[in-house]
Amino acid sequence: MRSFVSVVIAIGLAGLACTGAAWAADETKEKSPQQQRMADCNKTAGEKKLEGDARKQFMSSCLSGKSDAAPAAAPTQQEKMKSCNEEAGKKNLKGDDRKKFMSSCLSG
Repeated sequence: MRSFVSVVIAIGLAGLACTGAAWAADETKEKSPQQQRMADCNKTAGEKKLEGDARKQFMSSCLSGKSDAAPAAAPTQQEKMKSCNEEAGKKNLKGDDRKKFMSSCLSG
């Protein structure tokens, strides 16, 4: 009975060793150029916080290898407002200085 248990344990451990080796080999497997491009474009789109049609357009352009892969749509007024507001906060602007900065930032 002991030898049977030993054999079962040995087989189980061997199976785990093979599974671990296969998993490790899969982790080190290189990505194809298309897979790498997809990962890179996806990362860039995430960093740019693109969503919806702008993201689709960017991904299409990026995956086709166009170097000027950028969304066609300009930032929305809400996105501009958020960005300008953050900049003004970093610069610690108050009162009239903040108003002037925000006006300039939002118009250009």
